Amino acid sequence: MTIGSRAFSLSWPKFACTVNFMKYFIFLLALVFLLSCGQNEAESSQETMADLSWAEIEAQAKGSTVNLMMWQGDPFINDYIQSYVAPELKSRYDLTLKVANGQGSQIVSILLAELEAGKSESELDMMWINGETFFQLRQIDALHGPFVDRLPNSEYIDFENPFIKYDFQQEVDGYESPWGSVQQALIYDSARVSNPPTDMASLEAWVVAHPGKFTFPNDFAGMSFLKALLVELAGDVERLNGPFDETLYEELSTELWVYLNRIKGKFWKEGETFPAATSNLHQLFASGEVDITMSMNDAEVDNKVLQGAFPNTSKAYVLANGTIRNSHFMGISKGSRNKAGALVVINFLLEPEAQWKKAQPAIWGDGSVLDMSKLPKTWQMKFDAIPQRIHAPKRSEIEPLGLREPAPEYMIRLFDDFRKYVIQQ
Repeated sequence: MTIGSRAFSLSWPKFACTVNFMKYFIFLLALVFLLSCGQNEAESSQETMADLSWAEIEAQAKGSTVNLMMWQGDPFINDYIQSYVAPELKSRYDLTLKVANGQGSQIVSILLAELEAGKSESELDMMWINGETFFQLRQIDALHGPFVDRLPNSEYIDFENPFIKYDFQQEVDGYESPWGSVQQALIYDSARVSNPPTDMASLEAWVVAHPGKFTFPNDFAGMSFLKALLVELAGDVERLNGPFDETLYEELSTELWVYLNRIKGKFWKEGETFPAATSNLHQLFASGEVDITMSMNDAEVDNKVLQGAFPNTSKAYVLANGTIRNSHFMGISKGSRNKAGALVVINFLLEPEAQWKKAQPAIWGDGSVLDMSKLPKTWQMKFDAIPQRIHAPKRSEIEPLGLREPAPEYMIRLFDDFRKYVIQQ
């Protein structure tokens, strides 16, 4: 996500949620009733798209331009898009892909402003999203769909997989297409850390024994780390599943704030400030200021070692109780002027070759959303032959410790309450 799309480091969207979103959430809901008159043209366009065959969609897309907004904070992801995806789309479909940097709240703000202005056409055709962003865009009815069943390559996806069928407990229902699958990992330098902490008790002991050497970012990855701690406090990995539970959140978050305030004085900068983004935390780790960093992509450690950004002794791991696992998605704006082109782009991103390339650690290391059992044998063999990660455990080893994302309200509340009950204390 994504998002993240992902801000996160999926190197992963982030798809950071809007910290003050709840302050105007009621206002957003009210807008839905005021904007219906501006949706007729978009709905008519959606019906027209449903009547086209895939060959007709490709023909309509030929020679057009697709405007994509996505997080561009990682050089490997950017290179994958600019050196592989864009040229292939141009060569195969005579389609030009234009990419603008943006994520989460920026996407929501742009589409909301267009709706408020009564515009039937959007400057965005498609967006890299997940989680809270998907939640917010659905609330203001800004997404085209359902469309995923129109994609020929959707035959390779297992839509019963809960990490694909649901996005932060929300049924996707064809309003966004899965693009990649990741799991949060912590990263440490084995030359400096012999036994990294794997739960809340050992983390507290480690932080006290190594003052100034730990912190976490005030972004998507940091809040995902806090969600994993909430699950540990819950005592049951299934307890946070389902709709947002205010009583449960208050119970668990109160325990979490007590825990963090008890040890934050031993954090980097004595807990008086936190890195604004995962990229800032990575810099602190690379310079030796802190001994542990984290990523929303379990394979990012290999990317960073290859880039020379992290020491060769860096290793990734997950917490004993598990870490957040999720998928990131591509969505199409309801007011897109080029829905046919967006469909062609998203279908290409699901091709076995495109998924295979980005799954390679030297290219991106992003987990595929394809069901290997549905692929032709030749592609199954190619995926099996992808070089194994050197600095991270195999994905198959950590997936059993993948925690489902709680409902989006948990992330929204964590952002606000972390600032209120920890940063400002």
